[in-house]
Amino acid sequence: MSAYRPPKIAAKEITPEKFFLNRRGFIAATAGGLLLAQRAQASAAALKANPSPFSPDEALTPEKDVTNYNNFYEFGTDKGDPAANSGSFKPTPWSIKVDGMVASPREFGIEELMAFPLEERIYRMRCVEAWSMVIPWIGFPLAKLLDKVEPLGSAKYVAFETVLRPDQMPGQAGFFQPLQWPYVEGLRLDEARHPLTILALGLYGKTLQNQNGAPVRLVVPWKYGFKGIKSIVKITLTDKQPPTTWNISAPTEYGFYANVNPAVDHPRWSQATENRIGEGGFFGGSRRKTLPFNGYGEEVASLYAGMDLKANF
Repeated sequence: MSAYRPPKIAAKEITPEKFFLNRRGFIAATAGGLLLAQRAQASAAALKANPSPFSPDEALTPEKDVTNYNNFYEFGTDKGDPAANSGSFKPTPWSIKVDGMVASPREFGIEELMAFPLEERIYRMRCVEAWSMVIPWIGFPLAKLLDKVEPLGSAKYVAFETVLRPDQMPGQAGFFQPLQWPYVEGLRLDEARHPLTILALGLYGKTLQNQNGAPVRLVVPWKYGFKGIKSIVKITLTDKQPPTTWNISAPTEYGFYANVNPAVDHPRWSQATENRIGEGGFFGGSRRKTLPFNGYGEEVASLYAGMDLKANF
């Protein structure tokens, strides 16, 4: 793989607030976030992060859209269901079990995750449904977590699993389910270790709200949004390609790789253009051309050198 170069950042897109990481301040902010989360409400607390040189030269999507227009089928299939139905979800206490082909399997509590050096990463997010956003995530590279468990040389993939709580997630309850639960996802190990891949703990300067995947979710900005598994409870390293929920549900429509590719249409719609949420209605002049790898081709295209990206969609 070629040497990694961060994306260029436009000065006007740098978040104006002066983020800093002070241990006492950080602990206070973290504690505040946990206490708020324990109220089992879809609210969030302030979360501090270091600035990062990751930002497209594009305006941020309004926060109200990012927190009210969501796909999170565990709370319902309509875009407004996650915000409306996630108030009873309890994101604390929380831990992620990391196991499989690692030398040091262990469990990370939410306090340990919050203790990683946090950065604000402003990324494009492209949904497979042909809409997009620009979101200021707060998190840390997944590679830093993987380093703690020491992956074995035989490990080739990373599997992820979402929490299963039908008593708190109404979309998981009932006889007729749109998907198999728990939600599962996966990446190749080199994709998981890429500097752009992060575990997100917040957005817009606050801890994640329930509808956005509290308390921790995956963000892989060059892939379609369904790869960004939410409310993660387990990460497993393996030598076999792991099953993924949408590929199980419709294998001809949702591949394992799910790289944003305007040249490969979904069987039921074109991927050549996208609708930027917050810039007008679906037919209101907000459509734009879809970028290969969602605009991150310079950073990630080398991961797929020699691969047929139409066959490996």
